[in-house]
Amino acid sequence: MNGIDALLAAVQANCHVSDARHARNMTLCTYLLEMRELYRWERGIALTAPVPRAAVGAWLSQREALWSELEGEEYRRLPLGDALVDPFDAAALNRELLPGNFVYGAGIGRFGKPQFFLGELEREERRDGVRILVSRRELARDLAPAPAALRDGTIYVRLESLQRVLSERAEAWGRKRTEGALKAALDAHGFERDPEAALESMAAAEAETLILHELGEHRAALALSPAWERMLAGFTRRPAELFARAARDHLADCTTTLPALLARDADVSLDLWFAGLDGMRRELFPRIVGAYDAWRQGDRGRALSCAIAAGAAHWREVCDRILKLHAGRGADAERAIEALAGATEIRL
Repeated sequence: MNGIDALLAAVQANCHVSDARHARNMTLCTYLLEMRELYRWERGIALTAPVPRAAVGAWLSQREALWSELEGEEYRRLPLGDALVDPFDAAALNRELLPGNFVYGAGIGRFGKPQFFLGELEREERRDGVRILVSRRELARDLAPAPAALRDGTIYVRLESLQRVLSERAEAWGRKRTEGALKAALDAHGFERDPEAALESMAAAEAETLILHELGEHRAALALSPAWERMLAGFTRRPAELFARAARDHLADCTTTLPALLARDADVSLDLWFAGLDGMRRELFPRIVGAYDAWRQGDRGRALSCAIAAGAAHWREVCDRILKLHAGRGADAERAIEALAGATEIRL
């Protein structure tokens, strides 16, 4: 495609500006892990290969120096033919990029961090009126990329970023090698025998789980009204945002993702879903954890089906309560939402 090199340089420059403004908001542990993985990606090092610590340290210092220079920069408009396009106008860019098998994504992620990427398009499809764009190799990206996102009625799935997430989970598991959901999924994909092939096959399979989740997010957005997205965009306190996102994640998964996986007998994908159930999401929904244990012990999904059905109603009610607090409590809304997060009655 003509002009792809100039576009690539501009997108990567915007990724640097986003990282310069927001990377230091991460916890130190997360920051160091994400920087290691960004170094790995830039250098083309395989996910299963070790990364030289000394080289990463020198590169990290250089990157932080670059960020210090860029922190006050504005995001660049992107070259598209003879025009310059707003970097958040993904629809305009993709009208030109998709026929050449490229895909561009842009939006505001967690805690207000803009995210941009340019990748090679693997496939495009439509479900329930939603466009789905799946990218494999990424040509430009920022720190801590989300493997899937719903933006303006389009679902973006990034297989390369998904493989990285799965690789990080497998690496963490390898330090203790405990029994459980993740081990079951790794064994099913033959991770011990061929880690690289297993990560690739896992990403190909789990792309469907991500699509199902984002379809659930789309349906939740229709049910909750645009006020929900305006609320997320306006949060200034992380605990309130984390709780709201966790509640809507559960709503999306109980209405769409988990019913589909259970109906399809997608056992390995269910294992991986539960392997990723951590933090606040796990704390809020202990019933689903017990139901998973019953499923693993052979109850044929009866407890899971009941927990999923209960969750669909419960998390819709919780999301409605969050919206009501946000609309009615003014300047105190976020603290009220945080208080709700700690209430016993909202756990299921």
